[in-house]
Amino acid sequence: MASGPDGFVHHPRYLEEFGRARGLLLGHPQRWRVIYHYDGDGVAGASCALRALARLGYPAQATSLVGVEREKIAALLKATPGPVLVTDTGASWLDLFAQHPHPVIVLDHHRYPGVPDPPPLPEHVAFVNPLDWGVDGMREMCAATLTWLFTVFLDPANWDNAAWGLSGAIHDRQHVGGFLGLNGTLVDEAVRRSLVVRRRGLPLLGSTVGEALGRSIDPFVRGLSGQVGAAEAYLRQLSIDPSHAPIDLAPDEVDRLARGLRERLERAGVVPELVAMVDSERWFVPSLGLDAEEVSNLQNATGREGFPGVGVALALGDPAAVERARAAETEWRSGVLRGLRRIEEGGVRSMSALRWFESPETPLAGTQAGLAMNYLLPPDLPVFVFSDAAPSPTKVSSRGLNRQVDRGLDLASVCRHAAASVGGEGGGHRVASGATIPAGTRDRFLEAADRELAQQLGTRTAA
Repeated sequence: MASGPDGFVHHPRYLEEFGRARGLLLGHPQRWRVIYHYDGDGVAGASCALRALARLGYPAQATSLVGVEREKIAALLKATPGPVLVTDTGASWLDLFAQHPHPVIVLDHHRYPGVPDPPPLPEHVAFVNPLDWGVDGMREMCAATLTWLFTVFLDPANWDNAAWGLSGAIHDRQHVGGFLGLNGTLVDEAVRRSLVVRRRGLPLLGSTVGEALGRSIDPFVRGLSGQVGAAEAYLRQLSIDPSHAPIDLAPDEVDRLARGLRERLERAGVVPELVAMVDSERWFVPSLGLDAEEVSNLQNATGREGFPGVGVALALGDPAAVERARAAETEWRSGVLRGLRRIEEGGVRSMSALRWFESPETPLAGTQAGLAMNYLLPPDLPVFVFSDAAPSPTKVSSRGLNRQVDRGLDLASVCRHAAASVGGEGGGHRVASGATIPAGTRDRFLEAADRELAQQLGTRTAA
């Protein structure tokens, strides 16, 4: 039997899927290709997998994947003369993996056609998805925590992948309101093992509190974020020296600043669960000397800036990766702020059941959409962002809120159906999804998406 947290989930598919995957990996001690999505969750998931493979002494090649593009995954499989491990993507391509002549392990938390009943797969393919065991892949388990858990089934020494599991979960916003379900179980165990330390604090990361507030994107505070001078003036109004480091603020200063930020966010119409994040529980990683959100930002930034391998190298202990990751994080944050400031000043476009905007910063568009949904837009409708570089395909990202999901929102379905209607493909989660569509089809995609969203959310009678 696998050595690992066998009793964390009481569902037969839980041990069945992990056992099959574990058997395939341990039964093939050779070079593996690790394919991963280039965002923060995918980079973190690949980090967990590659650290575990290195511990086993297996050579590995890591390849990132940017979009939801079937042809690219088919080409990668054709070019791979050995086993493959896929993390944070793959649920839509199970038929392709079945055709690969070597072992394939897919660790994905996204919805797939037929959920919760995966299609029959040959013995050399293992598909591990928390949706199959009644665990919500949108709120209770991301790709990184799923891969972290898989590595613990391989060897309990891999509990030390905790930092990278949390990195991915924070990227996927699964920490909002506290880690839930299986994520919570994993984090509790990491805390028990002193791999992670819980503590309360402000979500301000930077060398000075003035810089941290002026360059804050999560939260994005209207009138302060993206405006360091305004942020410093605001701090002085609160009798706080903006040159002090966030960690050096006195308790009464922390209280004043937290109270002030909550008030500003509430006035901006930000939903209560996000307002509460101003002074909520945080997670510190002693081995790295970093807040887990800092780790998440560094890994996500390397992917979004086009260097996902640097984020993986950071996890593998490459000292040169730290400086490169920090430089990428600076550029990433600046790009996200540019997009959010455009929305703050110019707004977005509206249809009956959705809002949308365009972004020239293609790799950052999804992050911009998510943060705009959280801090700048009314909480009633989801938002879509388009990055169009004709004649290349158009990239689409969509973001909603959990309260919209509770009303019936399913962006994975919307992106899949609307993309298919124009000859593209899409998928993801109910609250966050994406698509790749042919150039010039944006308006038809929007019409199809608006019709389906109107049915889901009851905003009007769909035509």
